[in-house]
Amino acid sequence: MTYSGIAGELWSAVVALKSTGWAVAGSFVGGWRDAFAEGRSLDTGESIYYAWVAFAVVWLIAALRQKRVQKRQPAGERLLHILWMGAAALLLLREQSWFMPLNARFIPERLWVEELGAWATVAGVAFAIWARLHLGANWSGNVTIRQDHSLIRTGPYTFIRHPIYTGMLVALGGTALAIGEYRGLLGFAMFAVGLVLKAKKEESFLAPEFGPSFEEHKKKTGFFLPRFS
Repeated sequence: MTYSGIAGELWSAVVALKSTGWAVAGSFVGGWRDAFAEGRSLDTGESIYYAWVAFAVVWLIAALRQKRVQKRQPAGERLLHILWMGAAALLLLREQSWFMPLNARFIPERLWVEELGAWATVAGVAFAIWARLHLGANWSGNVTIRQDHSLIRTGPYTFIRHPIYTGMLVALGGTALAIGEYRGLLGFAMFAVGLVLKAKKEESFLAPEFGPSFEEHKKKTGFFLPRFS
């Protein structure tokens, strides 16, 4: 799969997932099966594509099990966040002629660069999925406090307060590197800003809900990276 086609395929998969989640899951399994039947491994483009499909499928299935909402961020803030992240996704996942200079490459097209980006994408997605499974029914796409909300301090949450976002940023950085165009860098930067702001908003909800327990958790963990001091 060429990189000129990866972006469009990724974008289509994410959009289609909202209404055809199980079909996408089938294509994920089918891609690995077909590659195995042909006696080959997935190329870097396919690896990135199927990593993000796996990410989306896990999120779709896991979202079916959530606790009731007790407190939610204002709808206007949520809408602005969605629009910002949507613009970032458009830059990162879909080449457009009107991006003009952003379609230029910031790094030469080399196989080892693409492979490094693919490995980072797969590793980041795997880490985010691990963190998502530990969060369980406390997760929400919005910034919320749920009924019987728990302060998770197991798995990656032992060392990092927002490990899902850590994994996503590693995966997004890997994808941007593999694409190798300035639009990917800008899209990654926009995703990073959006995730930082969302994480800070989440902490503003968690702090009054859990009080001293959350303050103790902050002292022992890092924001997106483990605390080393």
